[in-house]
Amino acid sequence: METKQFIKNRRNQKMVLLVDVSPNQNGLAFVMHGLGGFKEQAHIKAFADAFKEEGLTVVRFDTTNTLGSGESEGKYEDATTTNYFEDLTDVINWAKSQSWYEEPFWLCGHSLGGISTILFAEKYPNRVKGLAPISTVVSGKISFDSPKYRGNDILKKWKETGWRIEESKSQPGFFKKLKWSHMEDRLKYDVLPNAKKLKMPVLLIVGDQDDSTPPEHQKILFGTLLGEKEMHIIKDAPHTFYDQNHLSEIKRIFKKWIEKNK
Repeated sequence: METKQFIKNRRNQKMVLLVDVSPNQNGLAFVMHGLGGFKEQAHIKAFADAFKEEGLTVVRFDTTNTLGSGESEGKYEDATTTNYFEDLTDVINWAKSQSWYEEPFWLCGHSLGGISTILFAEKYPNRVKGLAPISTVVSGKISFDSPKYRGNDILKKWKETGWRIEESKSQPGFFKKLKWSHMEDRLKYDVLPNAKKLKMPVLLIVGDQDDSTPPEHQKILFGTLLGEKEMHIIKDAPHTFYDQNHLSEIKRIFKKWIEKNK
């Protein structure tokens, strides 16, 4: 049964979690959204449902500093890779005190949530059974070279004004404002140097139309992984998955991967 939990992170901010405890628990998974996302997004639910249907207890949560639909505290404009990674760590630390907690557990994250899960798995490889960083950020430096920013002056304007303002795709009419300090913080992170520590099974999925974390970035990461690994490129899919056919395909891939690596 799914329940809503309220906890505090290390900065004493409220965080809201959805915990779905499996009656015959066959593992534990944490599922994390990307920048400006929230725990009820269709693709986050698809990831969570795949784990749930395989008998795992699943924890989804809203990071602090996400968009309007997110229930946790903080402002989107203050979002950083650091705060997302710390929130993931704080959720896992809270879970340790719960009766359903077990190690090693599975980690899954989308985009900025993806790099957060990789950073955790590199730091604590023995605690992670399987890792699924989907459409993941690989490094701050590589982010600057994404197709989204090539051949335009988006980054230049962002740096000069200190702000990036764009309309939300998942919440039309809502304008997202993000500080340039977000990109400065992102430059501190690169998962490639320690990727060899990721000996657990790793699942990479990306859309072939992704202009933020494109297949070329995922292939660089894939090439550095030494353990059991697989990569899937979803035809006609953008960075965030909305299309029901794409979501069904991703759920099938997830379930097969979980079954294989239980």
